[in-house]
Amino acid sequence: MPVRWILHWQPNQGSSVNSHILNEISQCVDNFNGVKDGRWKATLTFYRPNLRDSSMAATEFPRDFIGISLMEVPNKYFFIIRGHKLVLEADSSILTIFEKLQSYKSKVALNFEGLQYKLGDFQVRLIKVVPNTAENLRGILMEIEYLPISSVEKAKPIIEEFVEIWREVLSKKSLHGQFMRAEPNFAEYGLSDNYTWQHTAVQYAAALAQLIASVQSRN
Repeated sequence: MPVRWILHWQPNQGSSVNSHILNEISQCVDNFNGVKDGRWKATLTFYRPNLRDSSMAATEFPRDFIGISLMEVPNKYFFIIRGHKLVLEADSSILTIFEKLQSYKSKVALNFEGLQYKLGDFQVRLIKVVPNTAENLRGILMEIEYLPISSVEKAKPIIEEFVEIWREVLSKKSLHGQFMRAEPNFAEYGLSDNYTWQHTAVQYAAALAQLIASVQSRN
């Protein structure tokens, strides 16, 4: 499958993320002759162990992990255990098993939703991050997909050049921030150079960690 990069909007110190910034970025995509290609959505859920017996050592279980569902592969569900550098791909029916076993409980869920655009050999998704129980904007992501190549290393210089063009375009808007990439080490997760959905799941977990760190640093 094509290689994707996921970038998060990093506000300048003293600035915040808001809908005005999202609208301005969206206008830039439109002005760049981006052709709207439908809506896109993913859901990311934090899970914590549901320890009924307080004498059970928490070390027997992963302290927490992230579950990710992607609109393009509705029959799949992905788990990221960041502390152990593990990414697992399961059938979406695993969620029914989770509910029955009640070994883990959902702590918080976030929706990643927005529009996707075609720009030549690239597909761009402009994504807002909101809690599934509210409409408060928590972050902005941009997913860039280079359609002709499935090799992570071969696509890297091409996507880097594309990102630099975007940063230059956005710099003219004086938005007090920029898109940054939390580049995960795919090899640590046992992933090869050939891009897969698991690479995407790992990147979303990394981007979310950066969003959380950004919010905490502003607070």
